[in-house]
Amino acid sequence: MNELVSIIVPTYNTEKFIKSTIESVQNQTYANWEMILVDDASTDNTALIIEGFAVQDSRVKLFKLSENRGNGFARNAALDKATGKYIAYLDADDLWFPTKLEKQIQFLKANNLHFTFSYYDSIDEEGNNLNRRVESPNPLTYKELFFCNYVGNLTAIYDVDYFGKIILETSQKRQDWRIWLTILKEIKIAKPVPEPLAFYRIRKDSVSSSKFKLIKHNFGVYREFHGYNLVFSILLMMRFLFTQLIIKPNYIKKI
Repeated sequence: MNELVSIIVPTYNTEKFIKSTIESVQNQTYANWEMILVDDASTDNTALIIEGFAVQDSRVKLFKLSENRGNGFARNAALDKATGKYIAYLDADDLWFPTKLEKQIQFLKANNLHFTFSYYDSIDEEGNNLNRRVESPNPLTYKELFFCNYVGNLTAIYDVDYFGKIILETSQKRQDWRIWLTILKEIKIAKPVPEPLAFYRIRKDSVSSSKFKLIKHNFGVYREFHGYNLVFSILLMMRFLFTQLIIKPNYIKKI
């Protein structure tokens, strides 16, 4: 039985990329999915492009916010509309390999898992392959995830029947990392599909492209999400930076 997969996609001013993103989902060999796109009051043609797909494919579902509320709010709004057994995440500028869902669902069932993710490759703004593969520890422990987000948002999928819908405060940054931490705190370890199943697009204007913003938002995970005091959060952040700069590069491969 092929259970329904709900794909959560917040969008904001991604007219340059959204067509390719939707097409990468439509090209899935696993056909039982719903793609829930919540447009965060885009000022370009993003919503119009999505509407064109939605008219032709009922699995593509667009919901529009009347005002810009931020990526976290849009993601939660999409999650609220989801009806699938599985929740999968995809950002509006990233791409999936055609066998992504099929391989992950098979992997979940074969290993009796409720959460998994995969490795991924990187492309630039124009879609050119950067020959850069991001892997992770296998298996991934909660402690390893605590000091570094090894889970690519575009690759994660979890079982709603087991975890419920995981909704976090919309004001919190690094919402994706907080979701994986919530999951691994319960299941202790996670197993990735040990191959790339998606393309992550590296953009000049992305949050992850700003090292200062990255440090600030990651610090907030320790200070706000975990609730540690200032001094202990600083110490944890030092360990995070060590992991990010010294250990994680070992999982980034040239291909």
